[in-house]
Amino acid sequence: MEWILLAKEDYITTNWSGGTTTQLAIAPEGAVYADRDFLWRLSSAGVELEHSDFTPLPDYNRLIATLKGGLEMKVGEGERFSLAPYQVYSFDGGVPVESWGQCTDFNLMLRKGQCQGVLQALELHAGVALDWSAPVPAPQEFPCRTLALYCGEGEVVLPQEGHRLQAGQLLLCRRGEDRPIRVESVKGAKLMTAVVYTR
Repeated sequence: MEWILLAKEDYITTNWSGGTTTQLAIAPEGAVYADRDFLWRLSSAGVELEHSDFTPLPDYNRLIATLKGGLEMKVGEGERFSLAPYQVYSFDGGVPVESWGQCTDFNLMLRKGQCQGVLQALELHAGVALDWSAPVPAPQEFPCRTLALYCGEGEVVLPQEGHRLQAGQLLLCRRGEDRPIRVESVKGAKLMTAVVYTR
């Protein structure tokens, strides 16, 4: 598998009404978020307002987690709830969403009917190693997989892949294989992992 290490200088950061959004990766490569014709997108937003409304994205399913700070959400007509750090929540991008709290979040957007995906948080204590693999099998209609590991805190090593991942960096493999990935951390780390299934 071919992994690409991405860092701050590789990301695209834009302003929005509630703060800033940093695009970590998008497919197809070179797609423009504002055109709303992308297949999937990984991003991290800094929410600076105490109260904000999510941008409507009716053509997409969304998954979100927080990396820092607290976040409360109200999705559609549902009850207001709290999202704990590194807890993943999925919702329809076309449903109105309000949020409260200043935080740094992590987002995966998936075009409806054209791909599927999952976010998973990993925490490694000091001196711990684990074998990470996709938490769900590839759907029959979407056999190809993209793998991503984002380091929110600390540092990890992927010895078999020959990479070191530090806080704020993303490891991306656009043609992932169905096999475990060895992840080790000397001092401990918190990661967000993503698997996107496409045709």
